[in-house]
Amino acid sequence: MTSLVIQTAFLGDVVLTTPLLEALALRHGRVDVVTTPAAAPLVETHPAVRHVIPYDKKGRDRGLGGLVRFARTLRAERYDWAYLPHRSLRTALLAWLAGIPRRVGFEDGWPRFYTDVRPRPKTGHEVNRLLALVHPALTGGAMVPAMPGLATTAEDRAAAEGFLREHGIGAEFIALAPGSIWGSKCWPYYGELAQRLAARVGIVVVGGPEDTGLAEEVVKAVEGGGGRWRAVNACGRLTLRQSAEVIGRAAVLVTNDSAPLHFAQAVGTPTVAIFGSTVPSFGFGPRGPRDQVVELDGLPCRPCSAHGPPRCPLGHHRCMRSLTVETVLHAIEETGALRRRD
Repeated sequence: MTSLVIQTAFLGDVVLTTPLLEALALRHGRVDVVTTPAAAPLVETHPAVRHVIPYDKKGRDRGLGGLVRFARTLRAERYDWAYLPHRSLRTALLAWLAGIPRRVGFEDGWPRFYTDVRPRPKTGHEVNRLLALVHPALTGGAMVPAMPGLATTAEDRAAAEGFLREHGIGAEFIALAPGSIWGSKCWPYYGELAQRLAARVGIVVVGGPEDTGLAEEVVKAVEGGGGRWRAVNACGRLTLRQSAEVIGRAAVLVTNDSAPLHFAQAVGTPTVAIFGSTVPSFGFGPRGPRDQVVELDGLPCRPCSAHGPPRCPLGHHRCMRSLTVETVLHAIEETGALRRRD
């Protein structure tokens, strides 16, 4: 019996799907995964995955013609089951056009294209909600919460180690992820935070190529402050798995509500997650034993949207601007990351 998972959402969503992949592998054996070309490296090395099929929905596979052509390639594989955690019409049509006989999706998706419809929990963590796609009983009720997972290779580990060594970053450092594709999710004081931290520990700024300029500002803040430790910009200089490996070696990751948060959860690094326009109750917060959330409670305009808009709709961005560097430093201390590091 062969099973397919179609998950073409954002990078963080793909990482949060990995416990579902593990649950399905236990039931059906290793699964195939359709995902975006950008996200493919995140799951191609996962032990629950047999094969990754990149679906370039914004490139060569875009439009109805691309959808139909791609569905034909899936039809040739003769899958028995398709699991559809992404509640999009495109995903539903793809599985339907591929002629997969059992198509499992959520009732708040596109149930007319599914053969098996599952209720989607309204509350709880996204990992648990996705596990309900396998069976309603598999919603993370164990003593230890289900956590996402990423598998790096020996080459990834060597590249990460070489990058850190090349830039003079020792065994003890803190990772910062100041970027987000949603502007209102960005905390504006990473430069000052890095300057304060650099007197105690090395700094590595992580993110994608689009975060390079923002990361350079953070590095320059450290250099201008005369920190005795190094700061380095890793944005766009490492692959996704290499970035995950660097995060895995950090004492703690400080991040907005964005993909690096889920990378840290997957590699077991303590996380300080700064939430502004969104809230952890949406189901995307950290939940490790040492993780900390920094947010401003009691602000009537918060949350302002499901993802966080490009900019504050009211113009003040108080949800982020009111969160001080001292508050984030205290959260870092609470993780235990800086103990015995002075």
